[in-house]
Amino acid sequence: MKIDIVTLFPEMFDGPLGHSIVKRAIEKDIVDVNTVNFRQFGKGKHQQVDDTPYGGGAGMLLKPEPLFDAMDTINEQAPETNKRVILMDPAGKPFDQAMAEDFSEEEHLIFLCGHYEGYDERIRSLVTDEVSLGDYVLTGGELAAMVMVDATVRLLPDVLGNAVSAQTDSHSSGLLEHPHYTRPAEYKGMKVPDVLMNGNHGLIETWRHEQSLKRTFLRRPDMLENYNLTETDQALIAKWKRDAEELKD
Repeated sequence: MKIDIVTLFPEMFDGPLGHSIVKRAIEKDIVDVNTVNFRQFGKGKHQQVDDTPYGGGAGMLLKPEPLFDAMDTINEQAPETNKRVILMDPAGKPFDQAMAEDFSEEEHLIFLCGHYEGYDERIRSLVTDEVSLGDYVLTGGELAAMVMVDATVRLLPDVLGNAVSAQTDSHSSGLLEHPHYTRPAEYKGMKVPDVLMNGNHGLIETWRHEQSLKRTFLRRPDMLENYNLTETDQALIAKWKRDAEELKD
């Protein structure tokens, strides 16, 4: 996979992309990550990339020319790749695990990181996706792009040491992930559940599923609306609801 990040602050990506899983993916040539400073395409003596909005109003808008020129350069350098161009925008579709999985199937991702008050509307003609990290506004799109790159790259084949890890992540399975334990078996009076140490993998998987289901029911019940519940799942949820009602009484 190839990833280009179009930004005014490429140095922000040196740390996050130079460590841990993303770094190893780059070193193994699984992914090629490149930053493009679109300031170099700014106009005039000061390489201006922003200007005041027509019609008045607060703030500055990114001008279209620098981003169009940056995209032209990327297309010239990689003319044969199929590109997904992602605009960082607080008004965009919320980023989630399903979107990360979708992105991980692509050949070439391009993240456009805005700054200032917003974009000249014509910039949107360059993009395939407008994506938000959440219902809040950041000073720029760089932090959002870092999160999306990390969430996407870890799903690529051979990036994680254990391929099953990504499949069982919270949100990938449709449920939140079950609790995990490691040594020691007891710490400050808190014990590892016996089922995890009995060697019966069938019972362990049943326990893990029930714990995932319960955690999702308690913390993110909205996720269950799109999850295919078995009869056993429905019976467990009904029991937990009864238990919750009894505690209220």
